[in-house]
Formats: sequence, structure tokens, C-alpha cells
Amino acid sequence: MNHRPRVLLLIPHLGSGGAERVMALLARGLSAEKYELHLGLITQAETGEELPPWIQIHALGAPRVRAGAFRLLRLVRQLKPSLILSGIFHLNFLVLLLRPFFPRGTRVLVRQNGTVSSARNFGGLPWTTRPLYRLLYRRADRVICQTRAMAEDLAQELGLPEDRLAVLPNPVDVEEIRHSIGLNPAPQTGPGPHLLAVGRLSPEKGFDLLLRALVSVRSDFPGVSLVIAGAGPEEAALKAERHALGLDEAVRFAGYVARPWSLFPEATLFVLPSRHEGLPNALLEAAAAGLPIVTLPACEGLVELLRGQPGVWLAPEISTEALATSLLAALHALRPGERFAHPFVEAFRLDRAIQAYESLIDQRLRLEPPMEC
Repeated sequence: MNHRPRVLLLIPHLGSGGAERVMALLARGLSAEKYELHLGLITQAETGEELPPWIQIHALGAPRVRAGAFRLLRLVRQLKPSLILSGIFHLNFLVLLLRPFFPRGTRVLVRQNGTVSSARNFGGLPWTTRPLYRLLYRRADRVICQTRAMAEDLAQELGLPEDRLAVLPNPVDVEEIRHSIGLNPAPQTGPGPHLLAVGRLSPEKGFDLLLRALVSVRSDFPGVSLVIAGAGPEEAALKAERHALGLDEAVRFAGYVARPWSLFPEATLFVLPSRHEGLPNALLEAAAAGLPIVTLPACEGLVELLRGQPGVWLAPEISTEALATSLLAALHALRPGERFAHPFVEAFRLDRAIQAYESLIDQRLRLEPPMEC
């Protein structure tokens, strides 16, 4: 008889972003001996990505997350999971909205993947969203934050009690990244230097700032090139801006890349030009590979992690000018092919992150009754 608690992980779909990659890593890493693992894909009709055979996948195929309410509710009522872990904020809203209709005893954890105050300050948070945060996040057994600064921000912005918040590290498969790079060296092509940026093509990621900063960088480094790996709604606008800035030969849009570290060997440095962030896995993956890093101060947690670190150039403000200045400082300082140890990434190793997540799951399943809605 199977006495393992049933755990249902939920994301919109596999691929396309760091939040989805985190949940895929959790699905692979959580103990199949301790838990019966299920992965729900709200807007995906087929699996696409290979996952271990012990993970039972439910591809619901809804046209969008909010249209998947009935399919999700039906899945939860059929599975009767002991615990649900949802991995991205708009899906978190749907899960918590539906929670009163879940089987009694179902625990619900939600993972927050952005800083509320930063999103609000930069206009990335519709006026209706903050009240939803305040109303619905109180229904979660725990809200998982990526940094202590993010947890403090949620407590201040939403009035959430601190004991309702948990700070857990993002999982990063450091060993796979380093092993893959060792097996697949890629010589640099062209005069360089070669910049790499990874992320969803959306306004908060700041790729428009990076394109404009690149114009200034070219004055000192006329052979500079940039690869942007990612997909999203701003692709057409960014390509139009590339053309308007005369960067057609210098900038390549690589589309979604399932394993961005395949692009690391040929990169001179990694750039994070985001206006606001949580703690992006793309940056942690670049750090695992030893890439030099240039970043804007996209959130307090990121600044706390990177301030004073060797091989990191942290801009003083979020602007094109500050990004260009930091890029030029890095490029003038770096030796060809230079890499850094980045010891801060060790806290995010996959085994440590999985252990932290399993500890939280076990506490919620064994030590306290579920939240009353």
C-alpha cells in the first residue's frame, strides 16, 4: 500500500522562464521515495521536456491560466493531493482563489517570484493586483520567497505575518552546468567581446535598456556582440529597436534556449539588465559557470547577494547610462576568457535547495493543521 503523501507541483507550462525551470528542477529533485510526485501543466497540452518516469504529468491544455480554473479544480479533486506547490504569481492567485473548493486537508504552498514593491514602483503591477495579493496570499499555508529582502517586502506591502513566510534558495544544478560546459567547450567567434543576456522578452527584463547601452559600448569596443536568449511579447518591439539603433549585425535573438549554459563558453560576460526581479536563476546559472556578471540593482536581495563580489559589476542605478558605464568598466578590466569562482552560488546548489524544500513540505504535512479558508 502506498502511504507516500501526494505532492502536486503546478506551473503554467514547461520552458520559457526561470520560474518554470525552478519547478522542473524541484520535480526532478524531490524524493520519489518520500512523495508521490505529480506535475500539473495548466496551459500545456503535451509534455515536451523529458522528466523522470516517477513524475506523473497532467497536461491540462487550457488556453490561458485563468481559463484553466475548472480543469485545475477537477484535477485537484481527482488526485486529492496532500500538498500543492504553485510556482508563479498569476497561477498562485488561481490556486488560492479555488482553495475553498479543494478537498479538506490539502496544504497549499505558493512560491513568489518577484518583489511586489519593485513591480509597483516600475509600473509592472496593475492596480487590481495588489488587493488580490492581500486577499489571496493569506490563504496560503506558506508563501515561499527567494530572499529575506523579498520576504520583508511582502510583509510590509501586504501585511502578511512573518511566520507565514519562508525563505528558501532557488535550486541551481551547479554540477550539471559545470559538467556540460566541460564537455562542450565553444571557442569565441568574431572579434568580441561577446555579451550574453537571458530572460523573458518582457518590459521588466530591461532588454531595451541593454540595447541602448550597447550603442555606447560600441564606441570603445566596435566588435562587441550580444546574444539575447529568451522569448516573449516584446520580441517584435525589441527587434525593431535593434534595427533603429543600427545594431542588426551586433545583436542576435536566440529564442528560447532550454539549457542556457550551452551559450556560456563563448560569452565574455553575462548581463542582467532587469528593471525589477526576484532572484533570477539565469544569473545564478551564469555564476555557476564562472561568468563575469554585469547587473542593474533590480532588487534589494540581488544587491545584498552581489555587492562587493569579485567578478561582479553592480550598477548604482537602473538606467541606460549606468548600465553602459558598468559594461565598459567590466570590459576594460577583464582579461580574455577570464572566469570567477563566485562562491555565493554554493548556497543555491541543487542538493541544498531540495533539502530546504523537503524540510518545509514535511513540516507543513506533519506539524500543523491546514489553513482554514
